Amino acid sequence: MSVWEIFFGNNRYQYMLEGLKFSLLVTAFAAVIGIIIGLVVALLRITEFKPFKFLKEKKYLGRLADFNPFSFVATIYVDIIRGTPSVVQLMIMHTVIFGSVKNVPKLVVAGLAFGINSGAYVAEIIRAGIQGLDKGQMEAARSLGMSYSMAMYYIIIPQAIKNILPALVSEFIILLKETSIVGFIGGMDLLRSANIIISQTYRAFEPLMAVALIYLILTGIFTKIMRIVERRMRVSD
Repeated sequence: MSVWEIFFGNNRYQYMLEGLKFSLLVTAFAAVIGIIIGLVVALLRITEFKPFKFLKEKKYLGRLADFNPFSFVATIYVDIIRGTPSVVQLMIMHTVIFGSVKNVPKLVVAGLAFGINSGAYVAEIIRAGIQGLDKGQMEAARSLGMSYSMAMYYIIIPQAIKNILPALVSEFIILLKETSIVGFIGGMDLLRSANIIISQTYRAFEPLMAVALIYLILTGIFTKIMRIVERRMRVSD
């Protein structure tokens, strides 16, 4: 059987197109969720909210004075998500959280699972970027009369984004490649489309190489875009 027949016989190439579309949509959906969650969690981790400061002078309860509930919850979230495999999180989302809900699109299930997973890594990237800036930036902004939120929005976060952009793009590339496990819940991703073609043609090398090539091209495009944006940001400096 020729390569042409493997992919274009019985319009089998449409499986690849459908899988590519699904993988890109899941990646985009998860990336948006991951950025939102990551930003919120990162800000919670670095906040200095300590509601029990008044207990500082207490003999037995003094340790609670430094307790930050927001940072504690955010840290627990990051540790749990980063400490468990993404495929396990995907299966929990599919069989436990949405197990009793009918007709939920696989795109939604996978997007939520990958988005929550990515949010933990994005949070650490953003936190490291913010804390890596000179503390004088925040102090200068506050001395000018800015509130903490205004200083973060106008001064700190824009500078942090420039520093963390390469790491963020790398995280999204990893996110794209992780969509290859969506087949565990029956999602029509690239790898599953290749498996369908293999089951019909009994040829594994060509479909799997095609999937690998598509992922390689996509990651190359993302990397190229990142480098272009990086160069423009350096020019703006």
